[in-house]
Amino acid sequence: MRSFKSISLLILLELALQSCGLSSNIGTHGDHDPPVLQTRKSYLADIQMDTTKKMVSLTKYLQPLLTDWKYAGTENFTHQVLYNNPEAFLRLPAARALHLVQEELKTKGISLKIFDAYRPYSVTRKMWEIVPDERYAANPAKGSGHNRGIAVDLTLVDLETGAELEMPTPFDNFTEKAHHTYMNLDSTVLANRQLLRTTMEKHGFRPLITEWWHYFWSDGKTYPLMDFDFGTMRALADK
Repeated sequence: MRSFKSISLLILLELALQSCGLSSNIGTHGDHDPPVLQTRKSYLADIQMDTTKKMVSLTKYLQPLLTDWKYAGTENFTHQVLYNNPEAFLRLPAARALHLVQEELKTKGISLKIFDAYRPYSVTRKMWEIVPDERYAANPAKGSGHNRGIAVDLTLVDLETGAELEMPTPFDNFTEKAHHTYMNLDSTVLANRQLLRTTMEKHGFRPLITEWWHYFWSDGKTYPLMDFDFGTMRALADK
């Protein structure tokens, strides 16, 4: 049990973080959660120091912008709706790079389809409450690349038909078949997975080795975690 002195110090720390527009979530969710941007003031101050950190809407960078928001429905590993009215946002460098990926794929008659991009930190917390296992969900003590605006879940589709190209597994399948190292697959599936990986890596993204659909921007940890709902992010993006 904590002493009164230690509790007082934690309260003082929380107040100091809140004055900067941050929260450590002390006392509500745990003792080891990272600071998270939760106010417009804190976000705007952060991007004023580095304008490349600003969040942008992918509607301006991907043409066409195809989406299938898995966490806005139940077709995900939690089998629950985790957010509503989503929109695709990423940090500026990641969005510019994804634009280059899309343009290259379009020359082959292929488009990206987005399953998830920016995700509020509170959603990562909700995932962890449902499935507290780092094999399947990001630990809130570390946060997710999605909360930083530098991770994206996606697949490939045929531009003419709109049909998804065949991949090793459906989204949010956490079997060995979803790993990039799994090779016991049809040659067409292997080629599709490799095309996505090669094109994403060419433009600066890195794959998560256990999830063929998940890619993240290479210097992502330099960006802070954020907890803005999609309505707030719409107002903040492109500022």
